[in-house]
Amino acid sequence: MKTTFDVNKIRKDFPLIDGQPLAYLDNSATSQKPVQVLAAVEQFYREQNANPFRGLYELSNIATNAYEEARSLCAEFIGAKDSCEVIFTRNASESLNLLAYSLGRGLTAADEIISTVAEHHSNMLPWQHTARAIGATVRYLHPDREGNFSLEEFKSLLSSKTKIVAMTQMSNVFGRAIDLKPFIDAAHEAGAVFVADASQSIAHMPVNVQELDVDFLAFSGHKMLAPMGIGVLYGKAKLLEKMPPFLTGGEMIEYVTLEDTTYAPLPHKFEAGTVNAGGAVGLGAAIRYLNAMDRTAALAHEDALTARAIDALMQIPHVNILGAKDAADHHGIVTFTIDGVHPHDVAAILAEADIAVRAGHHCTQPLHQYLEIPSTTRASLMFYNTFDEIDRFADAVSRIRSLMGYND
Repeated sequence: MKTTFDVNKIRKDFPLIDGQPLAYLDNSATSQKPVQVLAAVEQFYREQNANPFRGLYELSNIATNAYEEARSLCAEFIGAKDSCEVIFTRNASESLNLLAYSLGRGLTAADEIISTVAEHHSNMLPWQHTARAIGATVRYLHPDREGNFSLEEFKSLLSSKTKIVAMTQMSNVFGRAIDLKPFIDAAHEAGAVFVADASQSIAHMPVNVQELDVDFLAFSGHKMLAPMGIGVLYGKAKLLEKMPPFLTGGEMIEYVTLEDTTYAPLPHKFEAGTVNAGGAVGLGAAIRYLNAMDRTAALAHEDALTARAIDALMQIPHVNILGAKDAADHHGIVTFTIDGVHPHDVAAILAEADIAVRAGHHCTQPLHQYLEIPSTTRASLMFYNTFDEIDRFADAVSRIRSLMGYND
């Protein structure tokens, strides 16, 4: 599959990989950052650095405007009705912990939460923790071997006890994108709110919260070209307004006495303390970068890279790919095992060949336990990866068993 996408031109925007021997195939862990993002963060700290919201002087107003402009860009990027529905956090983990705490305050021991076995720990442990503290129950939806979920099985788990559903939009192991809309509609019919984890999907497919009618959605900036330490929680305003704050302190208040506190309006009620303005500005720059490119062509290039990788690995004896056989269902994720070789050894051998992948359980231990696979190796791709890198990766994988002493 050929595209008009000029990957060599794009790579010039990414100084850590441009012209370097490293084949960076660990993008699900974190993406590389383009010079436009690096420059925006540097400019903020060189020319705009002041504490947003806290000063009446011009520099503080400039910092405030830069921070709020990033929020508006983010709201538009995900299709939110209003920028007040975008809460800045440190990462998706903090966004989901915020929800588990604040929504959990309204639960009782008779209530139930539905999640899935395929969730990243960030969308599993917060709900377990909340349920354990309250005495509520967490019920789990199981995927098939290709990462599909049954809507009928999901509906069988729903009841009047179900108050929250927490589900990923794209698995960081299978790479499969889940059509969440039918699950969201079914949850709403049962009277539950729906929490979507878009950490993996946000960089690899269009995400529109209004089209989904999702109640809450979380993602991290660092997986979509932005700096580490900036995350997003989207929530419908009517629901956020009813929720108690997760953290308390400076800037999230309207009025304080020794006896009581009135909280600030959205979104500031959920952004206690000095904010990560530089990170937000970096996220805004990342969104501008993505908006400026032909994303259709970029995603088509990712699909072609994925197909090349999967087709190559399927030709190598003793290599087993997790998930669907169709590369179109992997969205840049190629998770695999090699018979008789530990995934850590696979990753170490690839590292010696200047190929960066991840080995382990990928923060999805229950999924690996369910699949009866202790750990796996994962190559994860981004639009700035090249076919040459994929070919190097596949060639290196083909030689691993012989390097480990097997005579295939």
